[in-house]
Amino acid sequence: MSAALDPTRTTAPFDVESIRADFPILHQDINGKPLAYLDNAASSQHPQIVIDSMSHYYERDHANVHRGVHTLSQRATDAFEAARENVRRFINARSTKEVIFVRGTTEAVNLVAASFARPGLRPGDEILISWLEHHANIVPWQLLAGQTGAVLKVIPITPAGEVDFAAFEQLIGPRTKLLALAHVSNALGTIVPVERFIAVARKHGVPVLLDGAQAIPHSKIDVQALGCDFYCFSGHKLCGPTGIGVLYGREAILEAMPPWQGGGDMILSVSFKGTTYNQLPWKFEAGTPDIAGVIGLGTAVQYLEGIGMDRIAAYEHTLLEYATERLTTIPGLRIIGTAPRKAAVISFALEGIHPHDIGTILDVEGVAIRTGHHCAMPVMEFYGVPATARASFAFYNTRAEVDRLVAALLKARDYLT
Repeated sequence: MSAALDPTRTTAPFDVESIRADFPILHQDINGKPLAYLDNAASSQHPQIVIDSMSHYYERDHANVHRGVHTLSQRATDAFEAARENVRRFINARSTKEVIFVRGTTEAVNLVAASFARPGLRPGDEILISWLEHHANIVPWQLLAGQTGAVLKVIPITPAGEVDFAAFEQLIGPRTKLLALAHVSNALGTIVPVERFIAVARKHGVPVLLDGAQAIPHSKIDVQALGCDFYCFSGHKLCGPTGIGVLYGREAILEAMPPWQGGGDMILSVSFKGTTYNQLPWKFEAGTPDIAGVIGLGTAVQYLEGIGMDRIAAYEHTLLEYATERLTTIPGLRIIGTAPRKAAVISFALEGIHPHDIGTILDVEGVAIRTGHHCAMPVMEFYGVPATARASFAFYNTRAEVDRLVAALLKARDYLT
């Protein structure tokens, strides 16, 4: 058995150096300095076992999935559907019928907008989102509102970066047809108490979509316990490949939804008299899928289960606390978003220095962070800043890397002011 999938890891002391050994990309120099990769909210890194699983498919099993009678096709199909079961278990969906493979969170949201929301919307109906959202959970609803005459309503946020629950209770009403919320803010790290919002939505009979792209890498997700109708996430945020993601949907709702795209694999039969659609989950998976990406994602969630999501969350919380404490010692540094419950993400501004300049200086020091508006321009508008610098941590990061971040920021401050 690979050490990366060793079940004893879930009970052994958290050994970050052993975990780091699983990630080949971490062991390199950037500009002559050891890499400190602190851009995990944009995209996390891959353990070797994920890379190997995709290479094995391409080297040994590459063929199109489903309906093939030859050995390679059958092996590819088995690996593809085994990955679906891995994802089902990882999020505790009731059935693999509720696990739809898509290109990522953005495609998942657009699928729900087109297939679930659009058919039932009438002029004056309301879609409810928050000021905290990523553009992927704003623009699809703006497009839909423009096409249907629906109204997009926005829940405000507080100065700490929390979604205003009292304001939400005032906004939801009889015309509300959907609540779409981020589970965790990508720009600020705020953990939204979505259970409270879902409970109110249920009382109003309002279905709920959660953008889980930033939540699922940092904590154990149980879609049944959450009680949401849709949960969307991307593979590349949780040690999987880019270009693959998941839409979870309640089976009864998915059954009632029309297909989103037409083509191969989403049909049972086609004639010029009409088409019979495939059953779930394939009804929503038109065309040849990203087979290697699905296999890589299935391996990634196995890898994370082998470490334990609760242990990952606990370790990352200690990193967040340490980084917050260290960063607040830097003169002129302002943390943007100070909610008491946060994932391991810190956005900040350094007085007198543009975030892009910060990012450039840090890169010279081998420290990789993200700078910009983080696809959350309304959040930047709320705080009155054009952009922020963002350090985002994963379970393979260390306190020593936090120290390097602080040292590099002090150097940038001295150099640029």
